[in-house]
Parts: sequence; C-alpha cells; structure tokens
Amino acid sequence: MKKIILLLLSFSPLLLPAQDSIPSFVRDSLDTYVSRGLTEWQIPGAAVCIIKNGKVIVMKGYGVKEMNTGDKVDEHTVFMIGSNTKAFTGTALAMLQADKKLSLDDKVQRWLPDFKLYDPWVAREATIRDLLCHRLGFETFQGDFMYFDSDLTKAEVRQKLAQVKPAHSFRSQWGYTNAAFLTAGEIIPKVSGKSWEAFLKERIFEPLQMNSTIALTSGINSVANKAAAHTVFQGVLQKIPYGQIDNLAPAGSICASTEDLSKWVMMLLQNGKAGDKQVVAEEAIAETRLPHSILGNGGHPYNRAHFALYGLGWMLEEYSGREIISHTGGVNGFVTSITLLPEEQLGIIVLTNTDSNGFYEALRDEIRDAWLGLPYRNYSHIFGEYYRHRDLQATNKLQTIRKRTAAQPPTPLPLQAFTGVYRHPVYGQMNITLENGALVMHFSHHKKLLGRLEHAGNNEFLCTYNIPMYGIQLLPYTVAKGKVNSLTVKVDGFVEGTPYQFVKL
Repeated sequence: MKKIILLLLSFSPLLLPAQDSIPSFVRDSLDTYVSRGLTEWQIPGAAVCIIKNGKVIVMKGYGVKEMNTGDKVDEHTVFMIGSNTKAFTGTALAMLQADKKLSLDDKVQRWLPDFKLYDPWVAREATIRDLLCHRLGFETFQGDFMYFDSDLTKAEVRQKLAQVKPAHSFRSQWGYTNAAFLTAGEIIPKVSGKSWEAFLKERIFEPLQMNSTIALTSGINSVANKAAAHTVFQGVLQKIPYGQIDNLAPAGSICASTEDLSKWVMMLLQNGKAGDKQVVAEEAIAETRLPHSILGNGGHPYNRAHFALYGLGWMLEEYSGREIISHTGGVNGFVTSITLLPEEQLGIIVLTNTDSNGFYEALRDEIRDAWLGLPYRNYSHIFGEYYRHRDLQATNKLQTIRKRTAAQPPTPLPLQAFTGVYRHPVYGQMNITLENGALVMHFSHHKKLLGRLEHAGNNEFLCTYNIPMYGIQLLPYTVAKGKVNSLTVKVDGFVEGTPYQFVKL
C-alpha cells in the first residue's frame, strides 16, 4: 500500500515543481551577467529572448541602440540577423517540397538552367540539398570578398561563383558558401512565381505576425526602431554603416526583433504550428534538421558533446545527451544566435549590435547550461580570455611589422612603378594610385573601399583598409625584370580567408 501512495505522490502535479520553473541563473543573475558583458565586450546594446514549454520566459532589451545615446534597446528593436537568415531559406524550400512543387533532390539546373560552376560536371550533378548544406567543395567564405558589400547584382554574383575554382572536390567536405544560398533562393521564384522575399513574407512572416521583420537590408533605414551597426577596431568602439548584402539576400539579409523572432522560434519548437494553425508542414521542419554534412566531433571542454553536423540552414549537435539545433549570424556591425533544444522545448535568441564580440555565444551557452542543470562556467570570461589572447598576438605582430615600415625600407622600384591597373581573373579590376606620397588601392566593385599601402620590406606592403571589417594585412608583391608583376590582396577572415592575386597589366 505504501508503494502505491508513493507512486501517486510522485506523479501528482500539485506536489512537483512546475516543469518550466526558472533556473536561478536566469531568474537572479541574467541582468547582472548581461550588463557586465556589455561593458566588458564594448557592446552598445543587446536583446535576449528565452522560450520554454511554449511560453516566453524572458524577452528583454539591454543597453542602447546606438553608442553615445540614451535610446534604449527593447523587444521591438530590429537587428540585422545575418546568417540566421539561412534557416528561413532552407525552410522555404522544404515547404515547397512539402507542397509537392519541387524535390530537394532536384538538380539545380532543372530550375536554373544557367547554373554553372568551375567544373561543368559538378554543376550538372549539384542538387538543391547541396546548395543548402555547404558541400559544393568551396572553402569556407571562399568568394565572399567579391560579393560582400560589393556593387555586384545577384546575377553577377552567380556568374562570379561559376568562375571560382573550389578548394576541395565536390561533396568531399563542408565549406560555408554564402553564394550557394543565394542560388538556392533564386529557385523559389522559378517554382512559386514569387520572389524570395515575397515568398517569406506571404508564407512565414505574415502568418506568424512578424510585422516588423524585413527581408532585405535595403529597407533597414526606413525602420524606426532599429539598432545601429558597430565594431571594435584596435580596442575602440565605433559606429559603422549598415551592410548592403541584398545581392546575397537568401544567405543573410533578414532584419528582425526578438519579439518577431520569438514567434519564429515558437513555431519551430511546435513543429510548424502557431497556435492551432500549421504554418509550416511538419515534414518540412524535419527535412531541415536532417544531417547532411560533417563539421567535426563537436567536442566541449567541460560537458559531453559527441558530434557536430549541418542540416539545411541549421547547425546540428548532440550536447549533454540533447539535440541542439542552432545557427549564428555575423554581418557588418552585428552578431546574433538562435538556438533550439526541441526535447527541452527551449529556445534562446541573442542579438547584439557589434560584429566583434564573443558574448552572444557565451550568453547563449550560459542560458543553455542553466536549463540543462549543468554547472555555471562563466563563458563570458572564458571566451573573453581567448579573444584577449588572440588580440594581443595580433597587436604584437602588427607592432613588429610597423617597426619594419617605420624604418622606411626602400622598394625595389620607384613607387610610381606600382601604380596602374591590376586584374584578378574572377574579381576584375583593382587600381593603385599615388596619393600624397602613398600608394592607395581602389577596387572596381567596392567603390568605398580603399587600401593604404606602406612598404614593409621583404617584398610586402602593410595594407590598412579604410573600412575596419577588412582589417590590416600584409600583402606580398612580385617584381621581375624591372617590372611589377602582381600584388596579392588579403582581407580579414571575417570576410574571407582566401587570397586574391591581382596581376599588373
């Protein structure tokens, strides 16, 4: 008889704590943790949302929309979400498959006959899935310098993509390819008769009442309640212009608030339902979460984690025995994260308005661990130590190079010999001019980008770009038979790690 009583008591909802009881970190420490993090990481503002068991537990803004103002962030403040756009694109195409309008296993050329890649055989064999899971063979971010913030149209981006020689063979490994998502988005109008942005608005934004969300970055200036873009360059926080990446829109152009994104996340956790309405077919949700590409073993320094994979616009991990579905987004002035733990019915959204912090991931991890009952790790401090060490190494390296430039080592030819027109076979033209005694690079597809060159000896120039996102880089050049042959251009890895050799004409 005692056993029966104990069994009844153990299942009595009156005697158990509520299933969505809030962890002490979230209940008691979140505000302090975020406020401290904004100060330590030089982040003007952030917005955070936590969803648990179909309810919004936290939805809050912190800090300000723009540095040196008192204009506070709230739950309606719109941020650029960068590559968190990719899950929308993957979901849209999975919806069209659920509608029996296409198959994700269709060859890309069925819908885009003009689709080309460096290897014509790969172009013929590539499927929609290949576009959405980054397995075309490109190195991560390969080609992005050409596309990002450039004056190229979508059609021109696709033409450039066709000329880029992939670093790896087809389907051999994962390589993050923004232009592939652009290509995938271009299939939507061929199938539905609606543009990518119109399809998202009609099928996702409006049914979920995501009323302040915009699909294209060109519309950000018309938004009243929006966060400004910022970066931290050489330790100094500064406001920067918004990125213009509509030529890669399906890869990263959506702008949204935590209030709107909470509806998106809630629907995803409910397998496509919003209230009683099935906004996205359950089979479409499942399709985006199928593993397609291997990222690594998914190890974690403290907790159990065994693999990391990629679906169709989502990172997929096993962590402490749970499935984690997540993505991050980085674009000029913003880094963001969206995380789902379906088994826990938990969703976490973190938006920040600088592009140079690791706090957006640290906070996500802290919240995730708190809900899973794992020990507090102070990820903000751990990540901060890594960033400080990395930045110190970069500073020391730059100081060493600046000593070389300060010594004013002579160039093998007069500076005037370096001026003129240079060409990269895919990017196109770059010009070097002599301005006030210094060499300056001008790029044909990046009208606002300049690179000031200082000779550093060893056949290298130290290039300081006028836009912080591109960094400060050592650029090697070649000289032969009394003539300048080439200059190799590199930019910060946030944009692209692949070098571009421009040949002097």
